[in-house]
Amino acid sequence: MATKKGSSSASGSLLELVLIVVVALGLALGIQAFLVKPYRIPSESMVPTLQIGQRVLVNRIGMRFSTPGVGDIVVFHPPAGSDTNTCGSGPPPQGQPCDQPTADRANVNFIKRIVAGPGDKLRIDNGRVVLNGKLQKEPFAEPCGGGEGCDFPTEITIPAGMYFMMGDNRGSSDDSRFWGPVPKKWIIGKAFATYWPPKRIGLL
Repeated sequence: MATKKGSSSASGSLLELVLIVVVALGLALGIQAFLVKPYRIPSESMVPTLQIGQRVLVNRIGMRFSTPGVGDIVVFHPPAGSDTNTCGSGPPPQGQPCDQPTADRANVNFIKRIVAGPGDKLRIDNGRVVLNGKLQKEPFAEPCGGGEGCDFPTEITIPAGMYFMMGDNRGSSDDSRFWGPVPKKWIIGKAFATYWPPKRIGLL
């Protein structure tokens, strides 16, 4: 009888361990799917704020209950035109940022900073944002360097429900300047903290 009790106890403990693991995995997947998702920085477009390979945490649920703001760093689906720098139905207009995205979204994720929101007026001067007529203070931005995409003197108005995205590395970022603003429904979430590498752990 003692042997049967021991066997039953061992089976119960094993079942309990399996259940704990399953529940823990379920919670982890649920948190990642609906609340917080890790994201790895794939390019230099957000230098110096975020380096290639750095990892951030993205708040997925916040965008459902709040409005994105200028200055937020967000992960989002870009328009399908981001693959070819297509603005709406063609190339970006000469001398102005793209103000109309392609209708479909791309099946990739980008991370950029929101620099303008619905109804804002925007132009670009040497890579720096002029928002509603005021040159913005952007200490986080890497200088543009005079290359393609540094100057868009013609002002545009951001359409309703859209957000204009730019990388902090203004001379090396593929962003809304070339393929247009992003609808709110394509924004996955706001990056709020970095957790890797250890020397760069902190809030954004």
